[in-house]
Order: sequence, then structure tokens, then C-alpha cells
Amino acid sequence: MGSVPGGDTGFLSPPQIPALGQDGVLQALVLGEGQCSDLGISEEQLRAQEEWEALEEIQSGLGGTSPVPPPPISFAEALQHFQSSGLSQSRIPGVFLATWGVPSPRGVPPSPLPGALDDSEWVHMRILQTIYRQLTRSHRGCPRYGAHWEELGFQGVDPGTDLRGTGMLGLMQILFFVLDSRTLSLAREIFQLSQHETQNFPFCIMSVNITRIVIQALREERLSRECNRRQQVIGVLNDLYAAAFLRLFRLWKRQCGTVADAGSFLKELELSTKKKPRQLLRSLEAYVSHSLRPSSPPSSSSQIHFTGICDPVVELEGDSRLI
Repeated sequence: MGSVPGGDTGFLSPPQIPALGQDGVLQALVLGEGQCSDLGISEEQLRAQEEWEALEEIQSGLGGTSPVPPPPISFAEALQHFQSSGLSQSRIPGVFLATWGVPSPRGVPPSPLPGALDDSEWVHMRILQTIYRQLTRSHRGCPRYGAHWEELGFQGVDPGTDLRGTGMLGLMQILFFVLDSRTLSLAREIFQLSQHETQNFPFCIMSVNITRIVIQALREERLSRECNRRQQVIGVLNDLYAAAFLRLFRLWKRQCGTVADAGSFLKELELSTKKKPRQLLRSLEAYVSHSLRPSSPPSSSSQIHFTGICDPVVELEGDSRLI
């Protein structure tokens, strides 16, 4: 999918979040300020692309070519990579928040630690390739740069240019979403909706915006109770990210959303993420519980009703409402 023309969509250029401090796993994942926003390909990128494509194909014994993509990577392995880089592995939210300078993040200077996508980091490339293969269900690799990333919902040919507000955490949360057995089917369903003829939206840009919202909620100490209850931060961030994406998905379907509605939908999502994070997490738990439950075969007397994606939806009352 290509870049969406400008307008009041509210998500094409994610606003910068305050830069984080110098300690903790997330601090190396989140990008500081001053990153280039040029969506074009530089000469250096062109050379890297040529080298990448040269590595991707080798002569096979039959005289043809065989793709050699980087091997897939698990979320745990990717996270371990960042932890093994000498970063703090504390899962106590107070430690993270203290090193970030919260509750006064406005006074925190920009972090000198880079969090950008790095072509020289093999793990970064494996993360990209795994996301591509999981969403497209392809067993083949893809070039580092190219229009195929636009089809996944990035704005241009280089996913790295869309990570200005979240850094590698933006990719890490997509990686979690498409690998976790609880959320993989949801991720693919949302990705399918993003390709809809009229209800389409840039999947990966939307994901980056949700990551930005989740980080802001953590920085504002909206998640401290849940983090303390579970004694972890990464798990809470990932679950809240998935829960927020689920809510957006339901909202988008119920109201037949288009890119013109993205700005207002994201504002509503940001409000609910900060004000009612536990409610969002419960909705995800209910969704996962229902999706993992074995389905009963339909009775002979039951009727099947087919509805379009934008057919009127009957509003449920009370606790039965989806959102």
C-alpha cells in the first residue's frame, strides 16, 4: 500500500514522544529526536539494496536461483538480543520510570542511544523478514527496500523512516503481534481488513501509532498498577498494544471506517488506553478465551446468515457490548 495523501487523517506522521533515558530495554528501542524523515532512497541505501538482493539469490545445483532470506526470529530471541547489549533487564516499572525521568518527562534531555533500524544489525533484518513472512504468509524473503513494504502499510520503501516516534519498539510490537499464538489470527484479520477496497488503511503505520499511544500511557504512569501486579513491563505493553489494536479493529468494522476516520478513531483509542487500560486488557482476555475455545458444529436446524462488512450492526447493551 502506498502512502496516503495528506489530510486530516491524524496518523501519517506520528508525533514525537519525549525521548527516554539511558537505561532499560525500551530505551534502546525508542528513537530519539532528529531522525531524518526523507522517504526517498539515498545512494547508500541503493548500494545496500543491491548487496541485499545479491545475497538473496544463489545458484542452485539445478542451475536456477534459490532465495536465501534471513532465518525467522522469535520475539524472545529478539528481546534477548536487546537485553544482552548491556541494557537493564529490570521488570519493575518504577525502575524504568525513574531512569526516564518520569513524572517530569518534559525535562528529560534527548537520549543519545540510537534506536533506529540498522542494516548492519542482523537481528534487525531478521525481525523485518519475519514480519513480512508472517503477514504475507510467504516462505520467501524480500529485499530490504522496495514497494512490498508499502503493501504492508509503511509509507515508503524503507520501514525505518516510519519509526521516528517509536524506534525498534515499533517493529518489536508488530513482531509480537504476528508471532504470539493468541494474537496471530487477529493480526492477520486486521491486516486483511487493511487491504479492503473501501475500508483500507496502512496497517504498519496504524501499528506504530498504537505503540506510540501505549508508550505515552506508560510514561504517564497509567500502567503502573498493572505492571506492579504482573511484575513486568514488556508483557503489559504488548498485551495493551494488542488490546488497543483489537478495539480499533472493532471500531473500524462497526462504523465502516475509512482513512478519513483514522484521526478521530486514534484520539478515541488514546483516551480509552490511558483512562481504561484494564478494561481493554479484559476485552483482549475475553477475545483470546473465545477464539481458543473449540467451536461446536452447527445444528441441522441452524441457519447461516451472510452479511457484508458494512451491514448494519445491532447494538448490544450493557456488558454484552464489544466495545
